[in-house]
Amino acid sequence: MTKLLFIPFSVIGGILAGALGKKTFEFLWGVFDDQEAPEPQHRNISLKKLVPALVLQGAIFRGIRGLFDHGARQAFQRLTGSWPGEEQPEQA
Repeated sequence: MTKLLFIPFSVIGGILAGALGKKTFEFLWGVFDDQEAPEPQHRNISLKKLVPALVLQGAIFRGIRGLFDHGARQAFQRLTGSWPGEEQPEQA
């Protein structure tokens, strides 16, 4: 039941993380290049430019989303007293 109640927290956090990630990526890409960041659907773009853009974008989005998700879980725990997820990683 706790996981079901957590869904709205997760959705709102995901939307906020996506918006912040996009702005962060656009800002950081502007430091490296004065042109818009390349996208896979662009026809005339070199892999030398596309690969770093995709790696940077992925790292930013994953990092921000992880921080938002963990923060939302902490807020949920403060409100409900229950942690919506695993307590620690499983042993390999």
